[in-house]
Amino acid sequence: MRRSVVALVAAGAAVLAGCSAPPPPEVTFYTDGESVRAAPMNYCDALLTHCEITDGEPAVLDARPGQPVQISVPSEIAESPWLVIVQSYDPEGNLLPMSQEVFTDGTQLAHTVIPESAEHQVLVVEVQQLGAAYAVNERDEPILDENGQPQLVVRGVWSLQIAPQEQRSPLEQQSAD
Repeated sequence: MRRSVVALVAAGAAVLAGCSAPPPPEVTFYTDGESVRAAPMNYCDALLTHCEITDGEPAVLDARPGQPVQISVPSEIAESPWLVIVQSYDPEGNLLPMSQEVFTDGTQLAHTVIPESAEHQVLVVEVQQLGAAYAVNERDEPILDENGQPQLVVRGVWSLQIAPQEQRSPLEQQSAD
């Protein structure tokens, strides 16, 4: 009897473990020879009825000015509309207007952020996955964009902060390698 109870409890635990929700998707960022996998800062189901708020910590990588940032997203993000928002600064240290790239065809699994020049520094790269819910005003009417379409609400956010590094001369790079 005791063996059957233990076996039953173990089987029940295995079933429960198998039924748990999969973890939220991660995004991979790569720049200047280093990569990091980022968990979402927040993540909701497609209709935004159930959300998980994580520690809220963005991923961090070191990079020199002019270095591109490669982004890889899993298919569970790529299958819905997603966008990349980038904040950079120019060689004089002035913040540039944020840039945004949107992907809606369901097949884009990667994107590369390319700085304007070898002296421009990328500071923040944020990936946002859009949900099926749309924003509403105080009267529960859809908020429309400039094309008359309802504004979709973000369901997931992944963020990378770049820790700027000084630009090394080619001779310094060779000795470091």
